[in-house]
Amino acid sequence: MIKTDILIIGAGPTGLFTVFEAGLLKLKCHLIDALPQPGGQCSEIYPKKPIYDIPGFPEILAGDLTKNLLEQGKQFEPGFTLGERAETIEKLEDGSFIVTTNKGTKHHAPIVAIAGGLGSFEPRKPLLDNLAFYEEKGVDYFIKNPEIYRGRKVVISGGGDSALDWSIFLADIAEEVTLVHRRNEFRGALDSVEKVKELKLLGKINLITPGEVTAIHGAEHVEGLTISKEGEEHVLEADHFIPLFGLSPKLGPIANWGLEIEKNAIKVDTLDYQTNIPGVFAIGDVNTYEGKLKLILCGFHEATLMCQSAYKIINPGKKYVLKYTTVSGVDGFDGSRKEAPKAVVQAID
Repeated sequence: MIKTDILIIGAGPTGLFTVFEAGLLKLKCHLIDALPQPGGQCSEIYPKKPIYDIPGFPEILAGDLTKNLLEQGKQFEPGFTLGERAETIEKLEDGSFIVTTNKGTKHHAPIVAIAGGLGSFEPRKPLLDNLAFYEEKGVDYFIKNPEIYRGRKVVISGGGDSALDWSIFLADIAEEVTLVHRRNEFRGALDSVEKVKELKLLGKINLITPGEVTAIHGAEHVEGLTISKEGEEHVLEADHFIPLFGLSPKLGPIANWGLEIEKNAIKVDTLDYQTNIPGVFAIGDVNTYEGKLKLILCGFHEATLMCQSAYKIINPGKKYVLKYTTVSGVDGFDGSRKEAPKAVVQAID
């Protein structure tokens, strides 16, 4: 049983910033996310795309924003359950909650903050016969441990940043990397496209465009793929097939938690973004209310107010006096302290 003060469902930007705001109130956080790494869409879908509306950053790459948020919250020592989806919630007699994931991991907390963006992300899967049979038998939708591909023959399908970036990364690990895309043009960062072209010329990546994987072969594990290119089909030997077609956001099991839902979003009170279940909050793109804007900076604001209410629930009758970090400094749970330099008092003779 993992115990924490605030259990955050969703490790995107809003969830990660909640760690910092909660830490200022001496509240510990643990985050659950179905993706194998923190950052939500910023890490999984567009890590190299610039964001222009983060205060104080005229331009910042989505992946760099994630790194900065992780660094900002590191001093408050958050816990993570990654690659698992929050499945069920149980309210105990004392008002606290037990949230269990699809893999059976249990979490206990007095406060649950749903910060799941547009919902739990599920991979968009190609329409292939027997696809489900080969899942975890050579078909992967996420790359959790690149080492399992060392010395293996890998086929990646897709035309976005993830397909390009993993093709480049695995070129130095796998025995053979083949990138298949149904178009000649790629929708990814220009430097990644140029790098793939370079690796193709060096013979480190096989590039098949326009092409499409149409069948999977193998008795117990992926052994080969049928690839269609310009009306002709041929079978390519392969140990792994990684279709990277993006992610489809769904509210998922949270929709069955008894929350008030409106148009696939969770209705909240704009005072503190609490749901119809006391102790359960929803912040960021997953919530809805009159005037709602689905912006990262709005999620940061909602997280800040939510933490104030969470503090009052966890510490009934205890008053918290808000102090600016420039005055109070920041004391991390790891023993670190950040504070502004104090003025030196000097007399003038």
